[in-house]
Amino acid sequence: MTDTLIPNGCKTNGPVESGYFKKGCNPFAQTGRSKLQNKRALLNQKIIKQMRMRAGAENLLKATSNNKVREQVVLELSYVNSDLQLLMEELEGLNSSVEVYQDVQETSSIPLIPLGLKETKDVDFSVALKDFILEHYSEDGSNFQDEIDDLMDLRQACRTPSRNPSGIDLLANYFSQLGFLETRFFSPTRQIGIFFTWYDSFTGVPVCQQNISLEKASILFNMAALYSQIGTRANRQTQAGLEDAITAFQKSAGVLHYLKETFTHTPSYDMSPAMLSMLIRLMLAQAQECLFEQITLPGIRNEFFSLLRIAQEAAKVGETYSEVHQSMIQTPIKNNVPFFWTTMSELKTNHYNSLAHYFVSTALLDHQLTPSDDEDKQEKALSQVYDAMPEGRSPLDILKDKAERRRIGKAHLQRSIMGHEEAIRTHSRCRHLQKLDILSDILQAGLKRSITKFEQNDKEDEFTDYMLAPDILSKTEKKAEMEIPAATKVKVKDLFQRLGPLSVFSAKQRWSAPRTIRLRLQDRDLGFTLKGDAPVQIQSLDPLCPAAAKGLKEGDYLVAVGDTECKWLGVSDVMKLLKDVDEEGVDIRVVSMLDSSSQPMPTKSATYGGLPKTYSMICLAHDEDDKKSHKVAKKPSFLSWGLKNKQKSGSTLSLPSADYNGPWNRPCPTYRNSYNESALY
Repeated sequence: MTDTLIPNGCKTNGPVESGYFKKGCNPFAQTGRSKLQNKRALLNQKIIKQMRMRAGAENLLKATSNNKVREQVVLELSYVNSDLQLLMEELEGLNSSVEVYQDVQETSSIPLIPLGLKETKDVDFSVALKDFILEHYSEDGSNFQDEIDDLMDLRQACRTPSRNPSGIDLLANYFSQLGFLETRFFSPTRQIGIFFTWYDSFTGVPVCQQNISLEKASILFNMAALYSQIGTRANRQTQAGLEDAITAFQKSAGVLHYLKETFTHTPSYDMSPAMLSMLIRLMLAQAQECLFEQITLPGIRNEFFSLLRIAQEAAKVGETYSEVHQSMIQTPIKNNVPFFWTTMSELKTNHYNSLAHYFVSTALLDHQLTPSDDEDKQEKALSQVYDAMPEGRSPLDILKDKAERRRIGKAHLQRSIMGHEEAIRTHSRCRHLQKLDILSDILQAGLKRSITKFEQNDKEDEFTDYMLAPDILSKTEKKAEMEIPAATKVKVKDLFQRLGPLSVFSAKQRWSAPRTIRLRLQDRDLGFTLKGDAPVQIQSLDPLCPAAAKGLKEGDYLVAVGDTECKWLGVSDVMKLLKDVDEEGVDIRVVSMLDSSSQPMPTKSATYGGLPKTYSMICLAHDEDDKKSHKVAKKPSFLSWGLKNKQKSGSTLSLPSADYNGPWNRPCPTYRNSYNESALY
């Protein structure tokens, strides 16, 4: 059995054989992320306890007609609902604790939003798989104890994946292993009594089912969540770190898209189609934000064309976050998405649109059209910034008229100032956003820079009416795209390959118990021929041969010759075993495929109308602390799963940051050292 849980700092005894699977992190490591995940696990247990109490109170309320009892139950029910609401708010606070997931050296970038890992309960595969192996494959299940232990260790390690590619590989290996497990042991016509329990990452509501598709979908969600955590963990002050962040967010979006398309009916809100669509937009928006930071990292040249280009890139980021915000405020998503996420997306929409207006104003105010400039090129560039030119003026007229450039530039500065002010108001509305000092400093720096530039270009004798600057068209040289990682289709070794080739020995097929037949030569003839790949089948059986008389049938699969297992042997290898049969003969074991007349179970579709509909009441029959086995009536799943920065020309500008050089400068805050730990969990 593979040891999957090791303390931090411990080393393995070399690489795992055949790249089998890597170890998980120490679940007791006291890092910032592990503390949050442990709190999440505890909250999930408290939530399920309160839901059990609520379910019991509601049932009692329906069953009793005693007014005094009903009044007492209603009172207790109000307390339970109040406690449940407080627990939900506490869970929302965990989903808003983004500072733990950021790079510890980050001091001048807006924090990004990661997804938290879904929590699950332990699963004991041992008894159910042993029984199934004995009943279905007619083999001693205890002979497969090592394989079962490896499977359980692999699943346990997946609960604490490291925040790096090794953690992704761990989840990917288990996901691929689940494909083999499903084919081997999960028949469409019966259930084997293995319950999978997963908790909604936003509401903490548990879902318990015997459907292995719940396990596969939840592992995919955690893979996407881990990619998002890798993205937020990247050092965005370097090109390499930004590349890593972009790739991670695009892969997170790709996994979420794969989850949405493959598992069309999911039993929890965090994996519903509407929620997954919103999460995909969020991941792509954060990837687009990192692409913008990558362009501006070397500095922004204070040059006409460069400023217009950066302005449209900023407008693109603002547009993507606007789409994210619109999807977050739709029903039913708005009821489950943390308020922190909604306000952050609204804040970033205003912030990046304000940056776009600032850069356009700088291009118009700091640069004048000179005889040496290419008029046609500047005219074309300016015309592409707007959907409609301000007040119907032509681009060339604006470029040649110094007063008009000044008026329009100041109008853009006004919109930049208003946008930053709105972002600061949004920041003040959310108590979790107020904890992010870096974010507050960046917004204040952006606002003060726009105000300073406006004051530099404002004249006391100027009494012209100010116009409303038009919107800036978004445009990008590189758009963030979903990237489905190869990790979703990684090849692994089937743990239970000793059962035989999967194409034949699967849960869908029904078999007879192995029969032992004594083979003896008769005139150097066995009385039959062999065909097919592993395992080989009996064909052209002579009905008068001794083997036929002992019960050998045409179409039987030959699984052993003497003491040699031959489920994986082809015709030539089996013939080598049979050619040296002496007069005493040799024992062979064969199995026959049986006709399956069982009808598939009826399926139902999942709904997302309210919490009770996504909560599987089977959970109520399983107490976390109860070590006794409970007999639960087997019920068909209610899901139908589908497979389905006034500077001269040539100088550089920068984005507003917490360390912006101005009269409002103050020391940059840093994250607490308690999160700067070597452990990744």
